[in-house]
Amino acid sequence: MNSVVTKREIVREKVARFGALGVLLVLGALTFVGPYGVLAWGENLALLQQRQERIAKLQAERDELENLVDRLDPNHVDPDLATELLRKNLNVAHPDEYVVELDKADQVN
Repeated sequence: MNSVVTKREIVREKVARFGALGVLLVLGALTFVGPYGVLAWGENLALLQQRQERIAKLQAERDELENLVDRLDPNHVDPDLATELLRKNLNVAHPDEYVVELDKADQVN
């Protein structure tokens, strides 16, 4: 039953163990520094926060545009909005109003 272990079998066993250890070390390293590792977790959370802020900003803009569309319904236009748009787009003013023109430099600041 006792068999003589040759040097070749010992070397083969050591290579197999070191190979398995190498694979485990690579998997352990990827646990920390891989694309889904512990170190990437914080970066992913920051990216998630940025995207949630962007979504909230876009939803607010969408709600504002939806409100504007509702107020411009051809069947019942909001009179205040219609007046505002006429004054803005057609440069219309009442006779008793004063118009103050601003330079382009003043509008930027």
